Amino acid sequence: MTPYLPADVPAEYEKTFMDTFMEATGGSGRLMLFAGDQKVEHLNNDFFGEGIPLEDNDPEHLFKVASAADIGVFATQFGLIARYARDYNTIPYLVKLNAKTNLIPYEAKDPYSQQWLEVSDVVRFKAQSGLKILGVGYTVYLGSEHEHAMLREAARIVHEAHQNGMIAVLWIYPKGNFVKDQHDRHLIAGAAGVGAALGADFVKLKVPYIGGELDVDGLNEVTTAAGRSGVLCEGGNKTTPEAFLLELHRQIHEGGSRGNGTGRNIHQRPFEEAVRMANAIYAVTVKNASVEEALRIYSGE
Repeated sequence: MTPYLPADVPAEYEKTFMDTFMEATGGSGRLMLFAGDQKVEHLNNDFFGEGIPLEDNDPEHLFKVASAADIGVFATQFGLIARYARDYNTIPYLVKLNAKTNLIPYEAKDPYSQQWLEVSDVVRFKAQSGLKILGVGYTVYLGSEHEHAMLREAARIVHEAHQNGMIAVLWIYPKGNFVKDQHDRHLIAGAAGVGAALGADFVKLKVPYIGGELDVDGLNEVTTAAGRSGVLCEGGNKTTPEAFLLELHRQIHEGGSRGNGTGRNIHQRPFEEAVRMANAIYAVTVKNASVEEALRIYSGE
């Protein structure tokens, strides 16, 4: 697939952007994003407890998996990359520029996740470190009373990323006192349209469901509303490999999504199993593997 080249990428960075896009997507136009930003978002709930291997409590587990597995990008906070990247300098990174904890419930206060660092800080760090930093990411809580501030920050981040030949991924989640159903297909489609209006290369969204089952028609509404911005479906809570890979395949081939953002379904497994799971997800997302082929990868066959 030839990547769509945003018009705000300067001529001198056009090749850089296109090479970056193709590297991140394995030439497929689809992105397998390994999400490692939950250390802030979910505190330690996702890393320690029943059914979670003890090794997942150590942040280095994320880097070990990202280094050994097939992935498009590993998305995590700047500080974690700075702490570990000297030992894991071959990982394709995406720097998450904002984050918030889940300590304050949404019904108590509308969320605001303020930008931590500037894109210029990432550009300088990339040049100084020589790391393979392919892009930046940012979360917008649509429907929050603070959405105006997050929308402005997101718009600037996307534009500045493009100005430097990097891709930009936006997480857009409807959250706040006026959001009644964050899995409503029309609301998610609206969030997809906002991602397109902000110029995102990819937008990570909630998944529409009906009665606990994937709403394929709803997902088609979402992916169409996103236009030239690729939709990444969130990975959600850990489930069985069979169920996860089957839904992922349907999201792409029936719903029109262009990838996924998966954390718990990868890192909440022992190292070797986590690597195989990531490889299976990458195979479905980027290599057009069937569910059966992906399950064989997961099984180590």
